[in-house]
Amino acid sequence: MITFTKYQGTGNDFILIDDREKVFPSENIELINTLCDRRFGIGADGLILLQHTEDGHFYMQYFNRDGRESSMCGNGGRCFARFILDQGLAQKEIKFLAVDGWHQANLCYDSSHKEEIALQMIQVTGVSLIDANTFELNTGSPHYVRFIESSVTDFDLINEAKKIRYNPPYVLKGINVNYLNLLGIKEIKLRTYERGVEDETLSCGTGATAAAMSTAIFNNLPAGKHQLKVEVMGGVLNVKFHFFPLENRFEDVWLIGPAKKVFEGVVSV
Repeated sequence: MITFTKYQGTGNDFILIDDREKVFPSENIELINTLCDRRFGIGADGLILLQHTEDGHFYMQYFNRDGRESSMCGNGGRCFARFILDQGLAQKEIKFLAVDGWHQANLCYDSSHKEEIALQMIQVTGVSLIDANTFELNTGSPHYVRFIESSVTDFDLINEAKKIRYNPPYVLKGINVNYLNLLGIKEIKLRTYERGVEDETLSCGTGATAAAMSTAIFNNLPAGKHQLKVEVMGGVLNVKFHFFPLENRFEDVWLIGPAKKVFEGVVSV
């Protein structure tokens, strides 16, 4: 029997398990895939284990829906922080280690005084310009970002994204594929096809971060601190960073949005 809690951040949903005793069979790809299955399991975009490092810090181990351990998940990191807070293991500020390094997460409030989780993301220094409308960068996970003029809401995301994800140079390692519309100088609407899920998700935190950074370059924003609003299919995220346009470098990066508990339960395995 496994005790779990289901969380979601703007519709990007995860199974959270307290595995500080390290008894969960994390090498069992089929089990994780089944737990994430929306018909035969709990249903989620991914599964996250709360573990401890050897020196007692929190460690986030993340698995995609396909059951394989994956790179950093931004919304997953925010849900992971909310889970730690809800377990009474920390208050307001959390520091944890993930596959891409150390992260800080803070409890904060939006303009309506609703609770949100702000997650510090990695510094980004390498942004590749594929063409005038297309960027490639790694914000903890690799992302392909393309600006389009037609409505992203009506865009055939799945088929178009598969043409990118399943062809060279990405076919072996995979890449997350993002298409977006500009709504303003600092506002975008985004849809994301995620590798490992192999489908569209309602939200992708590292994708929102990558899209916001690409927008800063695309719109020639000046050097300094900026905050961009990212509309995703499951709600709204905000991305803050310090932009250095001469190097296309981003520091002090924060992903901000809601992270909510959906339900908890016990499942037999």
